Amino acid sequence: MAVRRKAKPVATKAERVGFYPGTFDPVTFGHLDIIVRASGLFDRLIVGVASNPGKVPLLSLEERIEMVRAESAGLSRQAVIEVVGFDTLLVDAVRAHGATTIVRGLRAVSDFDFEAQLSGANRRLAPELETIFLLASEQHRSTASRIVKEIARLGGDIRGFVPQNTVRLVLSKLADGPT
Repeated sequence: MAVRRKAKPVATKAERVGFYPGTFDPVTFGHLDIIVRASGLFDRLIVGVASNPGKVPLLSLEERIEMVRAESAGLSRQAVIEVVGFDTLLVDAVRAHGATTIVRGLRAVSDFDFEAQLSGANRRLAPELETIFLLASEQHRSTASRIVKEIARLGGDIRGFVPQNTVRLVLSKLADGPT
């Protein structure tokens, strides 16, 4: 008589999903550095492009989404990278996309104070969500989108801060009229 063995259940690992929010106006090499590094931590990384009309963005939401998609294509270490727009509370967008972790990039100690407050508010709104901070790589710590736009507005060279396609987009938007 043959002995029947029970098949061992296949262990399924829960998908790890991170959400990296920002305005990305424009996307910089610093943002892309965080995307690459965060993509090594998750199975799926959602890059959430915030509408954020309070910041009066140079680029439309649609332009920013397409720019981030184009510039992040092929950058992943492991995760599937998805780029989405959102105009809700961050925690609502994170939940809607099935993420459990918010990824934030820090350039300097001064960023930490604001980010710690934001993280605390998000924790009170959604205690099940975690926030992780990735320190920007040294060569990108001085890069901020608002500085890039100011350099471009004043005729400076922004090629060291943003990818070439983004340079063209920013310069064409500035040429279209006052911002």
